[in-house]
Amino acid sequence: GKTCAELHNLDSHVCLTSNMWTSIQNIGYMVVTAHYIDREFNIKKKIISFKELKYPHTGFAIEEAIMSCLTYWGIRSKLFTITLDNASNNNFACQELIKNHKNALMFEGQHLHVRCCAHILNILVQDGMKIIKPTIHKLRELLKHLDSSVSRMQDFNSMANSKNLPSKLSFSFDTPTRWNSTYKMIVEGLMYRSVLDSYANQHGEVAPTEQEWQKVESICAFLKAFEEATLSVSADRKPTAHRFLPLVLQIRHALNDPDWQTSDILKVLAAAMLSKFVKFWDSGFNSALVIATMLDPRRKGDYLNFFYEKTSNSVTEIVEKVGSAEDWLKDYYEKYEGFVRRNDIHMLSHSREGSSSVGSPVLEKRKLEEEFALYKS
Repeated sequence: GKTCAELHNLDSHVCLTSNMWTSIQNIGYMVVTAHYIDREFNIKKKIISFKELKYPHTGFAIEEAIMSCLTYWGIRSKLFTITLDNASNNNFACQELIKNHKNALMFEGQHLHVRCCAHILNILVQDGMKIIKPTIHKLRELLKHLDSSVSRMQDFNSMANSKNLPSKLSFSFDTPTRWNSTYKMIVEGLMYRSVLDSYANQHGEVAPTEQEWQKVESICAFLKAFEEATLSVSADRKPTAHRFLPLVLQIRHALNDPDWQTSDILKVLAAAMLSKFVKFWDSGFNSALVIATMLDPRRKGDYLNFFYEKTSNSVTEIVEKVGSAEDWLKDYYEKYEGFVRRNDIHMLSHSREGSSSVGSPVLEKRKLEEEFALYKS
């Protein structure tokens, strides 16, 4: 079909994302999505596989499912990265992909595996959620009490409207797998704080005390930075790789902010999350994310010096890391230069086979750009 032809004729590489979940019937599913840039320089996103994945979901099973998908679409040689949740079976699957298909992968798969930033953030904040549970318990129970009855919601909405606040069909509740659901619940609770207090007073229900509301406000302010960070790396139709290094600095700043030291609960919360953050940071990250930052025209190489000055332990370490990134950038350039030249020759040979004698505007433009580059040098 159209998608198959488009993928087959791609000038660019393909990045994959994959996720797994279990249905209410306890059936496991795996989805694979391809992300690439077409010839008109549009970012494309296509689901190229949605299949049942039988238990157990081992690394071998995941690797086999991914390779089956790549083979079906004929893009084994075009795979660049694959973004997966930070789970041991996913890590093993990527190791198997690299071991078994090294020669077909760019840079022999050294930059294949990208750990999902949003998932890492979720794990990071989940540790902190355990600490704040007692603080938000009363708020959660009051919202559940209201949400479980149509008549209670009607009474609540009547009070809300009298205070010029919009009606609510239902409230957001926290779920164990998504920390930002807790954040959304807190935001809604604070928005309707005066209504919740009034309702609790009139109906003999328990609402947070003034001191507890203040703690909830502090927690909300603390979590806002992580909500913004999650949203910034969750877009699927615009580039996000170049945001990784700024995101790391944003998280480090948020966790080390002295403002949190004035609150006992936030002090403990930040310390727990910082411990988990250091663990992930020490395990390293994909160099392709560093290259993406260098290619951001707003940051370029200067940002690397800025970044490593804030995160490294010595000048020697800064020099080594910046030098390594610059070496990788050169390798990328040479790799793609050869790739583009081969495609140009292929396109040129096909154009000569046709009846038209008109040259390709794209090829002519590229030739002029190369001539100009030689002229400047």
